[in-house]
Amino acid sequence: MLAFSALVAGSFSLGSMAANEIAPAAINAARFALAAVVIGIAAVLSGKLTRAALDAPWRYAVLGGLFAIYFVMMFEGLKTAPPVSAAAVFTLTPVMAAGFGWLLMRQVTTPRMALALAIGASGALWVIFRADLSALLQFQIGVGEILYFWGCVAHAVYTPMVRRLNRGEPAVVFTFGMLLAGCVILTAWGWSDIRATEWTALPPIVWITLVYVALFASAATFVLLQFATLHLPSAKVMAYTYLTPSWVILWEMALGNGAPRPVVLGGVVLTILALALLLRDDERAPAPTLGESG
Repeated sequence: MLAFSALVAGSFSLGSMAANEIAPAAINAARFALAAVVIGIAAVLSGKLTRAALDAPWRYAVLGGLFAIYFVMMFEGLKTAPPVSAAAVFTLTPVMAAGFGWLLMRQVTTPRMALALAIGASGALWVIFRADLSALLQFQIGVGEILYFWGCVAHAVYTPMVRRLNRGEPAVVFTFGMLLAGCVILTAWGWSDIRATEWTALPPIVWITLVYVALFASAATFVLLQFATLHLPSAKVMAYTYLTPSWVILWEMALGNGAPRPVVLGGVVLTILALALLLRDDERAPAPTLGESG
């Protein structure tokens, strides 16, 4: 999940640079297709792609649909939301994942986890509202952040649903099924956008973003997320997303886009503190928590 947060962060910075150059449905259909090819080859070579994995294909449609919603809303949001702000919205996912984890899997959130999630959510709000108390009191939030929030809701549902729907399939096989289903759903949904896109005239940043999000922010992170979800409670899996704003700040600085105002960094510090609390909880009482969920 540490690698997951670092790889995901790059999609915010690159995505914001490409979001206004191509329709969200078009680029995400292409990303799912490319990622499905890569993971499909890996699944075949591993020898783990069996006929039994094809049982109940509706499971892959559910998971693929949820992630399709998430990624389309992400690119819609990045048309107007700054990358660091969007990453902060992403850190609200653990709170929602904890709720959906209880509803779907009856995963119990310990007091320490609840405190950590509350601190992390506070840090996220700090960044989202740019450390502006008046904006917070008036709930002045951008349209991009609102759109992306609904995508994060889908992501939060996805996390416990993986454990709920998995029937013993290896992570790489389950990921391939989800990617293939997501590709079909996005292609059908965004067919008009796909046909209208002048693929040969797209600027280089779109192709760079497509390759990155397909191979690193999709294929690799999906396997990492599937593996982690099968071994950790939903809230703790998503807790590592608290590092995403910090990674995005580094990405933005590396790409020459500057850093946010120093006062905004206070919210990032809170998200890191939230992760530290959750990791401490893992170290001090791993058996009951992991036994509860898996």
